[in-house]
Amino acid sequence: MGKILCVANQKGGVGKTTTAVNLAASLAISDQRVLMVDLDPQANASAGVGVRGQDGIPGTYELLTSSIETVKTIHTTELENLHLIPSGRDLVGAQVELVQAPRREYLLKNALVKVADRYDYILIDCPPSLGLLTLNALVAAQTVLIPMQCEYYALEGLGQLLHTIQRVKRKLNPGLDVEGILLTMFDGRNNLSRQVVAEVSKHFGPKVFKTIIPRNVRLSEAPSHGQPAIIYDPRSAGAQGYLGLAKEMLG
Repeated sequence: MGKILCVANQKGGVGKTTTAVNLAASLAISDQRVLMVDLDPQANASAGVGVRGQDGIPGTYELLTSSIETVKTIHTTELENLHLIPSGRDLVGAQVELVQAPRREYLLKNALVKVADRYDYILIDCPPSLGLLTLNALVAAQTVLIPMQCEYYALEGLGQLLHTIQRVKRKLNPGLDVEGILLTMFDGRNNLSRQVVAEVSKHFGPKVFKTIIPRNVRLSEAPSHGQPAIIYDPRSAGAQGYLGLAKEMLG
């Protein structure tokens, strides 16, 4: 059975979707079979691997709100080893529609278990909130990867997220653990970036990935071309950063 990992942070703009897309692609080119699940109604992860215009394409909305078979929501991408369950605008309404659903926190888990043995990794890109969609991801996942921007305010939301993870672990998913904290958008010329790295490393020690993702224009450009950075510009610092992260996880 593949490892199910969600990429979560309720704070926006920390590199969450960038991390989900580029880590998934980096694992895929490292000969891992990967399924990425786009659980964000903005569908940026879907667009980041070239799947646009999701209307009419079965994806995470149908997976959570209907009895569709999981395999019918899975789509191929430019990378042979990377598959996608896309998101779309309809997913915005899923949280309202699912309020009365029985065992609503387990819907994603029940769907992914049916295909987990086909993949080495299943990566879930969560929305920037701690609502029902993110809760489904935390219940389905074995571990949580937390991207964190190298800025002061990023520290403030980390405690709330860790508290939520502990509550989910106590009540809904006893096996849930933190995969690690990934520092993103690092600028070595900026003293604050270095201070944030030191502070997070001091408090969380081995839970902080050794790999640090630099601030890199190629990472920002790649989604507009519908490609992960490792395809758009494999030599860029951003692409190499995520490739290093994949190697660290596999190692």
